[in-house]
Amino acid sequence: MNTELLAKPVLLMRAAELLNLIFEQNLPADRQMERFFRQHRNMGSKDRGFTAETVYGVLRRKASLKYLLSQLIPDRELLSRDYILGYLHLYGGYSLRALTQAGWRDYPYDILESLRSRAAEPLPAAVQAELPEALYQQFCAKWGETETLSLAAALNRAASLDLRVNTLKTDRNTLQATLAAENIHVEATPYSPVGLRRLQRAALFNSPSFRQGLFEVQDEGSQLMAYLLQLKRRGKVVDLCAGAGGKTLHISALMENTGTIYAFDIHAKRLDQLSLRLKRAGLDNVRVQLLENLPDAQERPSLLALVGKMDAVLVDAPCSGTGTLRRNPDMKWKPLELAPLTQLQTQLLQSAASLLRPGGRLVYATCSLLSQENESVVTAFLEAHPEFVLINAPEILEQQGIFIPSCGNSLGMLQLRPDLHSTDGFTAAVMVRQV
Repeated sequence: MNTELLAKPVLLMRAAELLNLIFEQNLPADRQMERFFRQHRNMGSKDRGFTAETVYGVLRRKASLKYLLSQLIPDRELLSRDYILGYLHLYGGYSLRALTQAGWRDYPYDILESLRSRAAEPLPAAVQAELPEALYQQFCAKWGETETLSLAAALNRAASLDLRVNTLKTDRNTLQATLAAENIHVEATPYSPVGLRRLQRAALFNSPSFRQGLFEVQDEGSQLMAYLLQLKRRGKVVDLCAGAGGKTLHISALMENTGTIYAFDIHAKRLDQLSLRLKRAGLDNVRVQLLENLPDAQERPSLLALVGKMDAVLVDAPCSGTGTLRRNPDMKWKPLELAPLTQLQTQLLQSAASLLRPGGRLVYATCSLLSQENESVVTAFLEAHPEFVLINAPEILEQQGIFIPSCGNSLGMLQLRPDLHSTDGFTAAVMVRQV
């Protein structure tokens, strides 16, 4: 517990103000947080760190906090400051006396006295998992209650900070030593051969190594997706949902800056970020192109010239993001509308299929843990496209010296889980066009 921070009562008000914005507005929490700190530039790095950690802590523990606080405050709607004080007392290690001295003068602090004893009583299963009931039931249907609680516990812990080495400029051992000289200590990731991991936060974007393009921040699970393509030099590849380009950059490096990669996305701002990252990384084999945002992905004119010519296509599809709740805990409290997502995922797969030459490889990946967005989408696609066959994704990684325990599902798709692999939750299918 950092008592210096609580000696500044304004910090609790700032945390409650930010949390209230996240509750009331539909922006993702990280974007809302960036905007908030830009508007409060007088906050120092420690103050921002306390505020962010507290708000993210509430978002991770919202289910139990709401359940317990609602019993103690039954006569009114819970406020942001209820959540902030409840979190700090129950999970943050702050005493009732410290909160009383640092917080709001008019707050009925006596309600917090019973919070810990109430928390020791048995909680409903979904509340214990800190998940909405519907999402908890979906996880249980797939993995059972015991594994769901294990998964949920991992999703409620803060994620590590993973880096991907830019192998065109350096290697993992050299970068590890270079970062150590900058007082940034990292360890090799267990699975990705180009990954480094730091368990604590650091100002990496101010690092000379980052400015020189020696690494990118990228979760280890995300790094593994590019290896499923088994890329060759001078190939032709499409990254159909490139976004800001984390996987595009890795694909380019694996191809040793040869061949051609077409990076498409419907968001111009994300592609602008990709262009800047390509320049910093020293890569010039990527063609960045805005994709028409049409209802039917098959009708997009920018893809027509590539039909039947590609060696590989990656569809890193828009999804529910249920595998990234370690980083985005606010997402689990938003309505889960899968039908529009699965429709879009199906359309993107159909478009991707048309781009491949015979023998070309299609990798469909999501950061979702739900069967509806993964197994169901892939099975339906294969039934509609008998020219494609599913190949075993874990075996593809093993052929490249990447051995990951318990990472395959019954279909041979790759399934990464934070509780088993310390990565974000990722699912990926690898399919080959035969004719």
